[in-house]
Amino acid sequence: MRVLSVADQPVLDDDLVIGGDNMDVLSRLPDAAFDLVYADPPFNTGRAQARRTLSVAASCDGDRVGFGGRRYRSTLLRTLSYDDAFVGYLEFLEPRLRRCRDLLARHGTLYFHIDYREAHYCKLLLDEIFGRDAFLNELIWAYDYGAKPRRRWPAKHDTILVYVRTPGEHWFDADAVEREPYMAPGLVSAEKATRGKRPTDVWFHTIVPTNGREKTGYPTQKPEGVLRRFVAASSRPGAWCLDPFAGAGTLGAVCQALGRRFVLVDNNPVALDVIRARLGCPAGAELGVQAQPQP
Repeated sequence: MRVLSVADQPVLDDDLVIGGDNMDVLSRLPDAAFDLVYADPPFNTGRAQARRTLSVAASCDGDRVGFGGRRYRSTLLRTLSYDDAFVGYLEFLEPRLRRCRDLLARHGTLYFHIDYREAHYCKLLLDEIFGRDAFLNELIWAYDYGAKPRRRWPAKHDTILVYVRTPGEHWFDADAVEREPYMAPGLVSAEKATRGKRPTDVWFHTIVPTNGREKTGYPTQKPEGVLRRFVAASSRPGAWCLDPFAGAGTLGAVCQALGRRFVLVDNNPVALDVIRARLGCPAGAELGVQAQPQP
């Protein structure tokens, strides 16, 4: 495993952890090199007052079907927002997601992890970037932890939007995914109950346990069991996987266990320290030190 700064030219000859702004790093990675990109950006949870504008125009090759069978093409124009942690959240995401699409191999897949506040807006953006025919799945990761408000339904799920680089040519190995128990094993044969069932698009999986083996202390850490399904299904053994918002480095840990190669990118020194400890990065590596490009 090698550790690089944003100024270094990455070469895919070893697993890489890169400290720096992901937009700068993504521009330096080779096109069409990755079987899988997992993007888990900040969730834009600030108290926003926002107005989104969607332009819709009649078009014979439009991506939407309206009244009377007429086709329309939609374009997400802009985000006007204020009093938010991420002003212009979609504008922040768009160039990064466009570059992620370029980095996917023809058979590659993007897993975009977001919460309920932005999922519908992000899907419109991803439809624009990948095309609506490239949309593969909406996955729901459900969990039961944390506060439970009494004046609304408690929000206990995240959304993962799945898009393929080339519709109909994506890699998907359903048999490689760990099976899960039947919720009503008495309704199936003993053989099926023992074997378990393939997961559907709704997953019930605990968060990272407070005292569990995986726990790193990083606040937005995702469980390995969730990412293991992505990697097992949508990447080949030995293939490259990318996480441009690496956080606690869960994708790297899963890739190490499943025999995949990985590139992790983050500009948060705390995240980079967690990744170094978790993945066994070389001692003394200056993770997160961003050298200035030479003139």
